[in-house]
Amino acid sequence: MSKKQLHSSTGRGALINPTNRFLKTELGEDFHEYTADEEIVAKKTTFIEVFPKTIINKVNSPDIGMYYSLNPYQGCEHGCTYCYARPTHEYWGYSAGTDFESTILVKKNAPTLLEESFTKKKWEVKPISLSGNTDCYQPCEKTYTITRQLLQLFLAYKHPVSIITKNVLILRDLDLLSELAKLNLVSVHLSITTLNEELRRILEPRTATSKRKLEAIEQLTAHGIPVSVMIAPLIPAINDHEVFSIVKAASERGALGVNYQVVRLNGPNGAIFTNWVETHFPDRAEKVIHQLKALHDGKLNDSRFGIRMKGEGTYALNIQRQFEVARNRFFPKRTIPKLRTDLFERPSKNGQMSLF
Repeated sequence: MSKKQLHSSTGRGALINPTNRFLKTELGEDFHEYTADEEIVAKKTTFIEVFPKTIINKVNSPDIGMYYSLNPYQGCEHGCTYCYARPTHEYWGYSAGTDFESTILVKKNAPTLLEESFTKKKWEVKPISLSGNTDCYQPCEKTYTITRQLLQLFLAYKHPVSIITKNVLILRDLDLLSELAKLNLVSVHLSITTLNEELRRILEPRTATSKRKLEAIEQLTAHGIPVSVMIAPLIPAINDHEVFSIVKAASERGALGVNYQVVRLNGPNGAIFTNWVETHFPDRAEKVIHQLKALHDGKLNDSRFGIRMKGEGTYALNIQRQFEVARNRFFPKRTIPKLRTDLFERPSKNGQMSLF
């Protein structure tokens, strides 16, 4: 597989840019020989405005726990090395490596498409998840405000929404989230992978610090917004020892729920992650990969529903038991309230437009 090695201090999660599996032609190594390393290291993030025909995806995976998903951005600046969404960038003609975190497609018409769905007579009211694939609060949201516009629509139509994020930019929208929470129309799922800041910087370089994420849980909770913490992913010999400490910290900040997933490296993610762990943890790279394969029947990835998120075998069982002990100790009798679907209404045009 053709790839260009990147410097480890680029502020990117991926250190390589693997060939897109779906491209019939590619730039050869002779091209890269005439490209200065400094130009690759200093690669800036590019934002491309796109206008898809649809924006809401109906989720058919039985182990994800969502009915609809909506992703205002394709690609993600956060640069999480392990991100399962990386391969989706290949369908747009890019690499799952550094392209995924440096070429971001901005779906400018997402709010318009969402409202068009809400106005359809046959629209089935179920919670919509923001985002499910790439983070709706990644840094460029500060500029484009697409997620905020979507939340304005959810509030105007009194439609339930759940949010998955790794970024404290969500606190910008406390006003809208608070109003949605009063009607039991919103829940927030904050992803915390590690409490080790040194590890976070190289594993998911452009996410918020763990300290700020924990502070965000407190602020969201103080505004009556239900928060659950997702420990994802757990990686053998990297962060799997942090289960107890993360669950405890989430509980102390007021989270109402907690769950976890183990790492799974679909498609080109296997090469991207293997390169990352060999670069940053050469002393334990072989152990990490060996234990990871032990979770997935000897492979780096497992696509079987019901197994892919938690793994199987002795090692998976040890993680499960550790998590259950922690959850029973720090989250007794806590639950995330079920979002309401009976409040949906189509506001008058004048009333709805005033939100914008």
